[in-house]
Amino acid sequence: MTVRLERRGPIAVLTLDRPEKRNAFDAAATQALDSALNAFEDDPGLRAAVLTGGPRFFSAGTDVRTWAGTPTERGGPYGIAARALRKPLIAAVEGVAAGGGFEIALSATMVVASTEARFSFPEVGLGLVAECGGLFRGPRALPLNVARELLLTGRPLTAERGYALGLVNRLTEPGGALDAALALAEEVAAQAPVAVAETLAAVEAAYAEANAAGWESTAESAVRVRATADAVEGVAAFLERRPARFSGR
Repeated sequence: MTVRLERRGPIAVLTLDRPEKRNAFDAAATQALDSALNAFEDDPGLRAAVLTGGPRFFSAGTDVRTWAGTPTERGGPYGIAARALRKPLIAAVEGVAAGGGFEIALSATMVVASTEARFSFPEVGLGLVAECGGLFRGPRALPLNVARELLLTGRPLTAERGYALGLVNRLTEPGGALDAALALAEEVAAQAPVAVAETLAAVEAAYAEANAAGWESTAESAVRVRATADAVEGVAAFLERRPARFSGR
């Protein structure tokens, strides 16, 4: 995957570009997003960014044929999930945001989505857990029982319901997520840069301990599930496009 970075005045537009895989992440994609976000954060002329997957989908998460590579130094998984963002980043979501794709959206500062967007945690259907922040960011962004339902069933959440529940900041017609996200980014970029940065840092600092605990418990769960026969079966069934036959082992 390449991640295109376009400058529109003080706004950076970062576009995931692996359409043949619905923007699923392999190691190269993780490095590409990390590099693009580093360039955005290190450019003093850029005050906010929009992350988009294009007009058809946001991201299908991890490419389970190759996996998503090693977490990066500044960004963690996918180059973003453990990143301490110093500037606002707005996810513009069209179509699917599944698994890691949903976790990437949750890693952003705000979310704009079209009515065709769908958010999901399908990991349990593969014998896995949401390893990149979903286990603790999902219950923070959504009511607890709604997050539990998504995490335990893999069912998708519509953008309309996500908007009603506070996950989505702005809801648009199909094809309108990018423009609406740009408008929101422009509102942010028009404010005092130091005040915006300090506000963002203070809000994120309030969750620092909870995030650290969340990453620790997630890592422990991931180790346990990846050692099971169900994880092997779940991934194999997904790749072979057949129902999984889980044994509980």
